[in-house]
Amino acid sequence: MAEPPYLRIAAELKRRITAGELPPGSRIPSVRGIAAEWGVAIATATKVVAALRDEGVVHAVPRVGTVVATPAPSRRSVPRRDATALLTREQVVHAAIDIADEQGFDGLSMRSVATELGVPTMSLYKHVRGRDELALLMADVVFAQHRLPAVPPPTWRAQLELVARMQWAAYRAHPWLPKLLSLTRPQPMPNLLHHAEWVMRALEDHGQGPAVVFHAHITLFGYVRGTAVNIEPEVEAEADTGLSADQWVDAHGEMFGPAIDSGVFPAFSRVVGTPFDFDLDEVFEFGLQRLLDGYAALFR
Repeated sequence: MAEPPYLRIAAELKRRITAGELPPGSRIPSVRGIAAEWGVAIATATKVVAALRDEGVVHAVPRVGTVVATPAPSRRSVPRRDATALLTREQVVHAAIDIADEQGFDGLSMRSVATELGVPTMSLYKHVRGRDELALLMADVVFAQHRLPAVPPPTWRAQLELVARMQWAAYRAHPWLPKLLSLTRPQPMPNLLHHAEWVMRALEDHGQGPAVVFHAHITLFGYVRGTAVNIEPEVEAEADTGLSADQWVDAHGEMFGPAIDSGVFPAFSRVVGTPFDFDLDEVFEFGLQRLLDGYAALFR
């Protein structure tokens, strides 16, 4: 049986990597580039990248693309007594953040953190109980890096705008973060609690009881987080395909042709028929302002 085309292409890219033509850290051809170079369909090119990622040969780097992975050091070079003795929880957490920023949270493991730090995997458990606790510590450190000012703006609306934009900035910088946070089961993260305190203090003396203030806080948090969960998939899709969201729509817009031409969705056809750029930051800001317009009917 003939070898599938995507495996032949993957083998050629692995040959280039082994030969040093694509050194560690260099970007491999995008899905679109693979399709053009080998004359295959986008779906086939996508399977090439997926096969290389499954083998650990390449990985996606946010805002860069899919790059050649750096080989892990040999086992004999990893465990170092001096590194283990000097290891701190802060080092473990920051190494985990660096890995998640580069590979996404799914690429994070206790083993990958240990390899990054050059210590045995079991030494990490002296500082964290496991991946779940590590995730909470990572999130809390990120929110600590987005600290609210000591003196708040003069109005409740300006205060809510500021905290929402700071959360958005944290999600933008660390696309893996939104999916670690729970809306219904609060997690014990002191630095995130500062954000909750900020919102509740901004709203509590404006004519509404505790339940309304709490619901307003949760709704704002949920809006920012809910919009931000789209950041990581888009970063990964752009890295894999080499296309921005607008470029992808331009390249695949014909798939909406039957729906537009059918006459069944006239409003949709009129709206999408007007050219405009899609920008997730603009979507966030538009929704934030409309949400706060609604809050203005409640808080004097």
